[in-house]
Amino acid sequence: LLSMRLEKNFPTWYRELRPIYGGFEAGMDRFIDLTKNDFIGRDAAMEEKRTGGKLRRVSMIVDAGDADVLGDEPIWHKGKVVGWATSGGYAHFVDKSMAQGYVPKELAADISKGAFEIEIIGENRKATIISEPPLDPEGKRMRS
Repeated sequence: LLSMRLEKNFPTWYRELRPIYGGFEAGMDRFIDLTKNDFIGRDAAMEEKRTGGKLRRVSMIVDAGDADVLGDEPIWHKGKVVGWATSGGYAHFVDKSMAQGYVPKELAADISKGAFEIEIIGENRKATIISEPPLDPEGKRMRS
């Protein structure tokens, strides 16, 4: 199930979805109805929507070699730590190592190959942000 979750870019509670991340940062904004009556966190959610937040949850293909991302590994961009991996593993359908994590929103659109590195067991490995889930991006198989 972990493999399929990564291939669909689905987050998990306490890894990608933690109280420290806003719903818009986590990519869960389609589930937030700001038109509802007052609710706890509504003002903060409205402000996050207005500003866009600071981070973005991203999914990455990782040139992992012999070890996959587990979670909490640093994500590097141009020689600086810019974020952290929240989870990862081997994705069997795409036959690649994948990870999810958070990077600054300004860097989340950088989908150039190998633009990022994830430190795995002390070694930096190339990582590329993907804009669509590699498995069933429209969800047709899931709904059939």
